[in-house]
Amino acid sequence: MSTDSPAGRLVLAATPLGDARDASVRLREALAEADIVAAEDTRRLRSLVAALGVTVSGKVVSHYDSVEAARLPGLLDAIRSGATVLVVTDAGMPAVSDPGYRLVAAAAAEELPITCLPGPSAVTTALVLSGLPCERFCFEGFPPRRSGERRRWLAELATERRATVFFESPHRLVDTLREAAEVLGGDRAAAVCRELTKKYEEVVRGSLTELAEWATGEVRGEITVVLAGAAPSEAPSIESLLPEVEARVAEGERLKDAVAVVAGATGVPKRDLYNAALAARPS
Repeated sequence: MSTDSPAGRLVLAATPLGDARDASVRLREALAEADIVAAEDTRRLRSLVAALGVTVSGKVVSHYDSVEAARLPGLLDAIRSGATVLVVTDAGMPAVSDPGYRLVAAAAAEELPITCLPGPSAVTTALVLSGLPCERFCFEGFPPRRSGERRRWLAELATERRATVFFESPHRLVDTLREAAEVLGGDRAAAVCRELTKKYEEVVRGSLTELAEWATGEVRGEITVVLAGAAPSEAPSIESLLPEVEARVAEGERLKDAVAVVAGATGVPKRDLYNAALAARPS
């Protein structure tokens, strides 16, 4: 790849989610011509280029979460010296819950040339398949792993008017959906998108209660969840917020403090929530 700048450039490229035929012509060219290919998983990179019939002429280096920071100085030096560094992840767009952000931020700080080869994204693919209003949306990455933290995260989404997209692992999906139904209300619409663009692609749409029941079976593969935004007049019921208050108290917060945080995040009256929490406690 040529450039008029004395420095090289950083190229971020979206890779297919599953079907190699979704690879762009520009991705094929970049893989063949880049001086360095920084790949989240070098084995998956080899599988991809084999499927595309492309030969990588440049140096291939691993670029996953644990080594991203250590790779940074060397990759920046290469760009400064005139090399084209191509960053690819296992699937989808680099830096979106995948390695890439640190390198982009560092290159931008030095005003080094940066470009992106657009393409597949699990976020936008799930949004359009969900059947939910998605003119406005937010992306939340992966939910917290611990139940208490996850419930707090869900409480923050209780009044979110935009559709929310997030990733989840198959073995945590049922717990996340059950807690979402408890915190947000079982009637909130959502969609679970599994194995997008792959042979066993599946999109399951329904209420959070229905999806939690479906997820009790064996669920495999890459998961993307789309949660409908809160309706303009929708506010969480006091009863739906009690599990979140109790979870905070169980982790050591005072009842008044837990009520204040949950009420502030959801917009419900603090006094009503406090009284309900007191009433729900064993006498």
